[in-house]
Amino acid sequence: MAENEPVKRKRRLPLEDWLSTYAEAALYPEIPIVDAHHHLWDLDGWRYLLPDFLNDINCGHDIRATVYVSSSSMHRAKGPEAFRPVGETEFANGIAAMSASGGYGATQVCAGIVGYADLRLGEAVNDVLDAHLIAGGNRFRGVRHTIAHDAEAALVRPGNPAEAGLLEDESFRNGFAVLARRNLSFEAWLYHPQIDRFAEFAASLPNTRIILNHFGGPLGCGRYKRDEVFPLWASSIRRLAKCENVWIKIGGLGMPINGFDLFTAAAPASSEELANLWHPYFEVAVEAFTPQRCLFESNFPVDKVSYSYGTFWNACKRLAADLSPTEKAALFWKTAADIYSLDDQNTIMVL
Repeated sequence: MAENEPVKRKRRLPLEDWLSTYAEAALYPEIPIVDAHHHLWDLDGWRYLLPDFLNDINCGHDIRATVYVSSSSMHRAKGPEAFRPVGETEFANGIAAMSASGGYGATQVCAGIVGYADLRLGEAVNDVLDAHLIAGGNRFRGVRHTIAHDAEAALVRPGNPAEAGLLEDESFRNGFAVLARRNLSFEAWLYHPQIDRFAEFAASLPNTRIILNHFGGPLGCGRYKRDEVFPLWASSIRRLAKCENVWIKIGGLGMPINGFDLFTAAAPASSEELANLWHPYFEVAVEAFTPQRCLFESNFPVDKVSYSYGTFWNACKRLAADLSPTEKAALFWKTAADIYSLDDQNTIMVL
């Protein structure tokens, strides 16, 4: 390892035996759901493919459709480097076709696909986007180019670290501007100290739809303490919400970097415990963005290290309990269906 090179954190794997020690029946199973963010992969000895995902979602909740988000898996082994991530879109579209056959259950898995394209290519990213759109079979909806960066070694993402200063990179900005012209969205995965700068960036490019991932990445490990981070995160979220081209995904707090350390408990947390832990974050996000700009996401299998799929959705239903039917519909399915144009392909049942 080169001198001063950051040590990549190891990916934590879910413990199936531990998860199996606790289960809940689905609350309000009549509520339709679009899972706005999940992955499928075969990475670093962790295989999580369609059968694994179907096993998780078969938990009593009405999961109508899902949105696949890039995870740097299934890239092409050959060809120009810029085009190798198109292989992941081909893979996701193949899964979507399997699901659309009806032979794997009612859920339309990978109904929307978000891939990776190196926006530092500037205008040249158009050619890569063309390839994604062809490979996606009319399901390709946007790009995630990770921004999440911190000097803390424990926060370097395994397999896909983000370089510092991307928002200041002119070539990245030029590539980002291409997305609006192609009617494609941008998935923003970053950490909470970066939100204020990103708000400036988003405001300067108001024509691009931006979906903030995982509550905006509030950190709680290393030098970051949750109690100290929360007011800073909340202030930044309120500022970002003023950008009307930004939506926020509600989920993704099961990762070790968030500092809840749920995976260290003797038994998995209940949905009531999860809802109590997350309520302050939920309250800030929904108040700032309104339910019409919020959408629930499982972030599976990443968050599976902390809880089961069914328990997660029960926690979401507890969080949304006091909202109106219209507001609940926005959070659970309508915002995702609209922003990812899922109904354009009749991929979810008319509700």
